[in-house]
Amino acid sequence: MTGDEELVNGVLLPGFTGVGVPDWLGRAADAGLAGVCLFAGNVGPGLPTLTAALHARRDGFLVASDEEGGPVTRLDATGGPAWPAAAALGRLDDVAVTEAVGAGIGAQCRGLGIDLALAPVADVNAEPRNPVIGIRSFGATPDLVARHTAAFVRGLQGAGTAAAAKHFPGHGSTHVDSHRDLPVVTADVATLRARDLPPFAAAVETGVRCVLTAHVLFPALDERPATMSPPLLDLLRRDLGFDGVIVSDAVDMGAIAAGVGTGPGAVAAVAAGVDLVCIGNPDNGYDDEAGYREVRDALLAAVGDGTLPRERLAEAGRRVTELAGWVRAAPAATADAGGLGERVARRVASAVGDVRVGRGAHVLDLTGPANVADGRRGEPRLAAALRRRDPSITAGPVAAAGRPLVLVVRGPSPALDAARAGRPDAVTVHVGPSGTWEPPAPSITLHGDGRAHADVAADLLSDV
Repeated sequence: MTGDEELVNGVLLPGFTGVGVPDWLGRAADAGLAGVCLFAGNVGPGLPTLTAALHARRDGFLVASDEEGGPVTRLDATGGPAWPAAAALGRLDDVAVTEAVGAGIGAQCRGLGIDLALAPVADVNAEPRNPVIGIRSFGATPDLVARHTAAFVRGLQGAGTAAAAKHFPGHGSTHVDSHRDLPVVTADVATLRARDLPPFAAAVETGVRCVLTAHVLFPALDERPATMSPPLLDLLRRDLGFDGVIVSDAVDMGAIAAGVGTGPGAVAAVAAGVDLVCIGNPDNGYDDEAGYREVRDALLAAVGDGTLPRERLAEAGRRVTELAGWVRAAPAATADAGGLGERVARRVASAVGDVRVGRGAHVLDLTGPANVADGRRGEPRLAAALRRRDPSITAGPVAAAGRPLVLVVRGPSPALDAARAGRPDAVTVHVGPSGTWEPPAPSITLHGDGRAHADVAADLLSDV
């Protein structure tokens, strides 16, 4: 191992496949790898054993995971408590509850060996058609999102888990999912500062340890995505005064990988000021070791030819080491979940008309293409929740004749109109963010998705 390799490894956060430590990952950890990011395929009942094995590779090894609550969680597979979506917390608008949820998630993470939760979402969901943020955001106004972002950070970090406010400088007004392509936000600088930055400023003021970047283009400030933009990252450092770890969103996402490329994107990100490069989820269709090597080798080549100064890598590595030191020193708090997530989901849920469907209902999911950030596997959550009450429940893309029908939607759509034209008796379950649209009765509005919300909807639908 060369000194350059250790410098490069110290800024990398790859994903890997399986529920054990692959040989290549063990070698990389021994060679100074900063840590790993866990995805759904890594998480199961044996998670504490896996994280203990990862931490045993070397002192300061970081384990990260997307733990936002609601639909974006990897820890559901461990059978732990279910947490509400951020939109439900914003709807309730009780910062003490939001802090308690953050503390519960933080305690759960710390107890399972996760050091860094890539949460909360600090994006202001200013665009109702946003395909990737939606209920992951606390709401549509800067003040609301700012106070709940700060509360979630306090709770999470108070429980000994580092937080990463995301996606800087804001992914809430996009029409495109950066997992698939490069979104462009055409707002002027004044709008960006007034609408998108306040939640990040609140997170920084609260002492957030990390900020995660957006693969979003803001032409008013730069012609490069924020993850690779010195002017935008300087805005975070200089204007907001952030001196913690800047984490990239995954560089295997379409906005980077299908544009400049994963390796060059990682080089540009570190050169621009990113301290920790999240490589991404190899379950999406590439070899885990090859994905890591592609990014590592690109950074090594950039150091070798002078494109990337060693001083920049050393600075980034120092911040990552300080983050690991904070985690080690932070007392691990305990939090009694006590069904908090379901209580929040129940408080914000509402029903119009008679929504009881009896036994043998069919669930038709009209929410559209899967949100890649969700990481969901298997059948729709509502169908699973109903089946725990009624084994005769069915689910699928076509309504089953003669059965009560439940339509799951994120908002209005031609598919919903068509389904209701044939079945006006169908119950509509709205899981999307609240707004001006009200689902046709009989209906349930949840202000969130995920296991906690599905359980509440199943209770309302079931008459058993």
